[in-house]
Amino acid sequence: MDNINVLIIEDTPAESDALSKVLIANNYAIVGVARTYAEALDLFYKNTIDIVIIDVFLDGKPEGVTFAETITIVPNGIKPFVFLTSSKDRQIFERAKLTKPFSFLLKPFNELEILYALEMAVEKFYGQTNVFLNEDQNTVISEEYLFIKKNKALKKVRIEDIIYVEVEDRYCNIITDTEKFVVLMSLTKISQFLNPAKFSQTHRNYIVNSSKIEEIIVNDNLVVLKGNHKITLSDKYKDLVRKFRILR
Repeated sequence: MDNINVLIIEDTPAESDALSKVLIANNYAIVGVARTYAEALDLFYKNTIDIVIIDVFLDGKPEGVTFAETITIVPNGIKPFVFLTSSKDRQIFERAKLTKPFSFLLKPFNELEILYALEMAVEKFYGQTNVFLNEDQNTVISEEYLFIKKNKALKKVRIEDIIYVEVEDRYCNIITDTEKFVVLMSLTKISQFLNPAKFSQTHRNYIVNSSKIEEIIVNDNLVVLKGNHKITLSDKYKDLVRKFRILR
């Protein structure tokens, strides 16, 4: 599991320090703080970035907007971003709006505003149709990650790190090497977003990561996964054994 990587573009040290403190306390990872447009581009292209917080004005010039314009026109450069500013300049706001930010926050910010803005940015970026909600958490599914809300922050879970998914009533338990997540969605729904070449259903209640399978014991209707997780293999899904070593 990885933390969500945030790039901060802010030329006022007190502001960037305050942002960093809030984000780190809520399990976000700060990959860098840029003070200028040039620094921002350098950090953006040298690091794995999930989301960017951008101050509209850098050294008195709207170079934060220029940065947003740059990453929205470069192939594979688009990432979710939010603007943070104290400016009330309507003309600059209209220009910034054209870059399609996911939020536009006024300084001074508060903790919940920032956390909610980042959460909404991730949801909108990956598409509302792939968002699953319950009272305690939500889940956003991309091709490589699940973004699962726990407490006040999102956790980034690599799909390749999932060992198996188990349905329990109206919920699914998502099991990784280090943690268990409970999300409100059906096994059928989550299976639509998992690559069938990498994930296999072994029972009406289980989907497993094929790369985590260590043994298949046909006579016992059992699949043994990494970490000694034992999962039921029903007759309906026994075609799975053709791909793996079989213990008789």
